[in-house]
Amino acid sequence: MSSGTDHREGGSEVSSPRVPVPVAPAVVDCGIYRDGRRLTGRYGFAEALAEVRDGGGFVWLGLHEPDLDQMSTVAVVFGLHRLAVEDAVAGKQRPKLERYDDTMVFGMRTVAYVEHDMHSVSEIVLTGEILVFLGADFVVAVRHGEHSGLRQVRAELEADPERLRLGPGAVLHAIADHVVDAYLDVVQEIETDVEEMEQEVFTPRSRLTIESIYQLKREIVELRRAVIPLALPLQILTGPDSGLNKEIRRYLRDVTDHHTTAAERVHDFDDVLSALISATLARIAVRQNTDMRKISALVALAAVPTMIAGIYGMNFEHMPELKQTWGYPVVLAVMFAICGGLVVLFRRNGWL
Repeated sequence: MSSGTDHREGGSEVSSPRVPVPVAPAVVDCGIYRDGRRLTGRYGFAEALAEVRDGGGFVWLGLHEPDLDQMSTVAVVFGLHRLAVEDAVAGKQRPKLERYDDTMVFGMRTVAYVEHDMHSVSEIVLTGEILVFLGADFVVAVRHGEHSGLRQVRAELEADPERLRLGPGAVLHAIADHVVDAYLDVVQEIETDVEEMEQEVFTPRSRLTIESIYQLKREIVELRRAVIPLALPLQILTGPDSGLNKEIRRYLRDVTDHHTTAAERVHDFDDVLSALISATLARIAVRQNTDMRKISALVALAAVPTMIAGIYGMNFEHMPELKQTWGYPVVLAVMFAICGGLVVLFRRNGWL
């Protein structure tokens, strides 16, 4: 495909490469939507945008982890700002909402739950990113991460022409709704993990280690960094100054409600896990104290016969009952009697 030499927008400048860059490896799908329906046929994104600007509708372009050259080629065609292009390539951005002239840039972090063994330290939450460029006649969705596919979102929207007739904003809502629903799914899975850990902590002879709790707590911190910052961008999108039509804002208010639910539950997890860590440390301290009491009791039991045997092993000539035939059994009986009394005493006090 070919493009012009320069594109200027609001003082920004994105230079096209001298040699066309093959973008196809990064393109997941590109469709033209007109009057709620997808036009048949396959289009390159430059061709699709030209068709839309001649006959109406909008373009939905999906990209997966494009490099800088590929994204720059897309930016020339759609008129994207250089700074937004750099963010789309770099990834690892905080959730945000920015506007560059007539283009809105909406960034979200995606999450996915990883099945794992509760008694081992392993990754629990995968994170990725989706950056959505929204114009009057196009949507460009740039994904980072293997778990953040939008194929299902596209299929559901194509099966609902009434929503597609609302334009690019309908795509923005569908993507945001998909991401926030994933938050709720991950939160539900982690809630199950937290409940299992809570039960395990107070189970006798539990194999749960404090490292496993710390790992889950660290993964929840990662989840919180993905979920919590999205609140402000969603709030702005639902406001009258967002530039979206009233129906789309209504849909987005429902997404905001779901996001609030997910954010509150993530916050609660942190408090619960902090309490579990404290409980685990207390249980370890109690166990160590119990072990020390048992060791002390055993030392006391060993000390009595050791002391008596040591006294009679000093080989003095004049010692009590040394010449008596019953001396030896009496000393053994005294040893057993004292040790038996100590055993009863220690068991009564919970030391054995």
